[in-house]
Amino acid sequence: MLEHGGALRIAVTRYGLPLGDWLDLSTGINPNGWPLPIIPPAVWQRLPEPDDGLETAAETYYGTSRLLPVAGSQAAIQALPLLRAPCRVGVLHPGYAEHAHAWRRNGHQVESLPTEALNAAVDRLDVLVLVHPNNPTAACFPLHLLLDWRTRLAARGGWLVVDEAFMDVTPAESLAGYAGLPGLIVLRSLGKFFGLAGARVGFVLAEPALLERLQEQLGPWSLSGPSRWVATQALADDLWQKQNRVELSRCSGRLAELLKRQSLPVAGGTGLFQWIPLPEAAFWQDALARRGILVRYFADPPGLRFGLPGSESAWRRLELTLAGIRAERLQ
Repeated sequence: MLEHGGALRIAVTRYGLPLGDWLDLSTGINPNGWPLPIIPPAVWQRLPEPDDGLETAAETYYGTSRLLPVAGSQAAIQALPLLRAPCRVGVLHPGYAEHAHAWRRNGHQVESLPTEALNAAVDRLDVLVLVHPNNPTAACFPLHLLLDWRTRLAARGGWLVVDEAFMDVTPAESLAGYAGLPGLIVLRSLGKFFGLAGARVGFVLAEPALLERLQEQLGPWSLSGPSRWVATQALADDLWQKQNRVELSRCSGRLAELLKRQSLPVAGGTGLFQWIPLPEAAFWQDALARRGILVRYFADPPGLRFGLPGSESAWRRLELTLAGIRAERLQ
């Protein structure tokens, strides 16, 4: 099992601080997610059904009918390597580690690639896997470049797999509208923007034939009835979505300014996190954790990902804690 953000109970054990005393900024999940209504009791009592409105709501939200609901994008990440014979796979590095892990575990030849090496590598690969915007660096790619890579890969029966887990704040940069093009596979999730990580709801956007193969691989009832019901309501809440795109963009900018005030070298961000490449990342992660603030540490290259605080008291706590650590280092 790979390490992920949100491992709060592990931090409790390691640092000896009570669960309720922590400020968890390690996940990139919207701290003020979609407001959950009461789930009708009947939803718990019936098997999930495909004509409950989820696909219709998702088609409107993503702008395509070529989609398949899955149990979070993680389910697709694990299943997609099973649909190809062992082949050459390039994965953007640094990036979400589960992608390379899943392809390598299933016998594929995996090559980790920095951003500047991607274009030259496309013509020797069978599959190229990207997170867009990237996690953790927030790097983005022009749509025309992504589509060019898709064309070059598809000409040889290859795939461009694009994980858009952090795309919802900037939907104009999404490839969702191109779903159905040969060789293009787009992964989406309700975990980050909607703050519904526990519901485990995601979508794969791709050619119908590939979606059929993926559906056969995953089997029936990949999503629970309550998860389908909640996702349907959230995807249809257009007003909340518009308001939160504005609010998250504002908060992300506020976080970047806060970190810069503490002399931390912010190098990029999305609407849900800021990325700081830092040789002393391990020190800062540990120092924050000893004070009850959990951030996501990356070792290669060393850096920290800060998610958004969810309240004014959390904002104050973060800034005061960073300032305190910095002052101690200067003594």
